[in-house]
Amino acid sequence: MIGLDTNVIVRYLVQDEPDQSSTASAVIDALTAEDPGFLSLVTLVELYWVLRRAYRISTARCAELIEGLLNARELRIDQESVVRASLAARLGGVDFADAVIAELGRVAGCDHTVTFDRRAAQSNQMRLLATP
Repeated sequence: MIGLDTNVIVRYLVQDEPDQSSTASAVIDALTAEDPGFLSLVTLVELYWVLRRAYRISTARCAELIEGLLNARELRIDQESVVRASLAARLGGVDFADAVIAELGRVAGCDHTVTFDRRAAQSNQMRLLATP
């Protein structure tokens, strides 16, 4: 098993830089269920952020791409259940990264996660902190 950095996954998905995209595709195409690639939770959060901010890909399309990675037999996903729960929470309007933070807190036993971010507080796992 080999770990895959965010930039490798970006080049594979976006195919925007010929040499790097070709190399990334060759590496990923060589993966098998018996000899898979590994995507860390940090890589997936960073991937979502890069696709949204740098490439202006819609939240729905980003979620589809991550879902495709989750379903690939040639990949092992770090904390897969956290990623799946976070993608589901995203449907309620919560940013994927915020949903990951909230879900990790829940898994760790937190009653909720506090935030100053009004949008993140839309999650039933987050509570908005009031300021004076």
